[in-house]
Amino acid sequence: MNWNKVAKWSRLFVIIGLLVWVTYESYLHQVLGGGKSPSIHALCPFGALESLYTLLFMGSFIKKIYLGTVILLSLTIVIAVLFRRSFCGLLCPFGALQEVFGRIGQKIFKRRYVIPQKIDRPLRYLKYVILLVTVGMAWYMGTLWMSPYDPYSAYSHLSSFTDTIKEDPTAIIGFILLAITIIGSLIYDRFFCKYLCPVGAFYGIIGKISPTKVERNDNLCIHCKACNKACPVNIDIEKAVKVTSAECINCNECVIACPKRGALEVKTAKKTLHPLAIISIVVGLFFGTILIAQATGNYQIMPETLKKGQTVSISEVKGYYSIEETAVAAGISLKEVYEKLDIPESVSKGTKLKEISKQVPSYDFDAAKAKAGGTETTVKETSKIENDSNKIDISGIKGSMTIQEAAKSLKMELKDFYKLFKIPEDVPAQTQMKGISSISPDYDFEKVKEMLK
Repeated sequence: MNWNKVAKWSRLFVIIGLLVWVTYESYLHQVLGGGKSPSIHALCPFGALESLYTLLFMGSFIKKIYLGTVILLSLTIVIAVLFRRSFCGLLCPFGALQEVFGRIGQKIFKRRYVIPQKIDRPLRYLKYVILLVTVGMAWYMGTLWMSPYDPYSAYSHLSSFTDTIKEDPTAIIGFILLAITIIGSLIYDRFFCKYLCPVGAFYGIIGKISPTKVERNDNLCIHCKACNKACPVNIDIEKAVKVTSAECINCNECVIACPKRGALEVKTAKKTLHPLAIISIVVGLFFGTILIAQATGNYQIMPETLKKGQTVSISEVKGYYSIEETAVAAGISLKEVYEKLDIPESVSKGTKLKEISKQVPSYDFDAAKAKAGGTETTVKETSKIENDSNKIDISGIKGSMTIQEAAKSLKMELKDFYKLFKIPEDVPAQTQMKGISSISPDYDFEKVKEMLK
């Protein structure tokens, strides 16, 4: 049996299978909503890196990121330490998408193109700049800042292209970058991976400490350059003794393509591993860990479903709820939902909240929810807020302070501060007090502060 062919087809089966699965889940997410299918952000390990600051210093996740996403990040870091950028070469769905179009491009153009080295080398550093900017902005803003510009996110929203652009016009940038990625991949292998992917940059840095490397035996090498031709990231393997480049995605295509047995091998701590063994270990570790996390109830990648009899406040309902589901979730009548959220009576009860604007263009669900949430306070909560404000001197709270800074100055838990100042939960803690209104238009900081004095 030709084990190299088995390894080659096994890798393609896994990575393209993941692409098909992610595509299906993305479609379901757009059709059914976040409560029925996970978002692309929850399924991508990079979301956990973007959420790391809020998790460490505030004990919470950025919106759309869950514990399961953190498990994915931790798992892929372990894989990068052991087997370099194997996530990129063996598991990444967006990498698979580029490979699919790369193969189509080779059929069309009958050849592989390579960008000249004097242009290629500087461009390779661009992804590291994108990594720093993306993570830095996410940590500063407390949001998935990159989302509108992310071609992977754009891919997951293709089925709702018009609605996505209508909801956030800047998302057109993500779709443009997706088009550039696809066109680029038709001409150049793994175009986005080589020049723009911050995730690949992150794993590349970590992978530098990995003991796993492709090694070439110069005594056995026949210098046919089959390895160079097979490498999707254009590493000059034929001249290397050990492939130490951070660009290596450990796809093993070079080893599989080598016609001379023993001339090119993958070695881990001096032990030679067949490409099929590498693929089996990485895939087994990846899916095995996820299965264990699922079995122990830790692999959360969607909002928790409400238990029977459990309700939420009107300010906590999700856009994927129908009007009827909102009534059940909030424990109020349909009539009250229509009144609290200012929904025109002509809109049917089966309509999703985020889709009301399709029937009533002037309707803004987020603004309606913020308005309803700002006025919704139980007697018990009101009493607690009044008692708290009588005990705490809030005169030092300035509009220039972030929510986190203001809570710290009062020596309060962040969640208690949000309640005291009636701040909607979806407002990031890095937001300035005076800037809350830019996210929640009906919020008036000075008015709330005056009320609490």
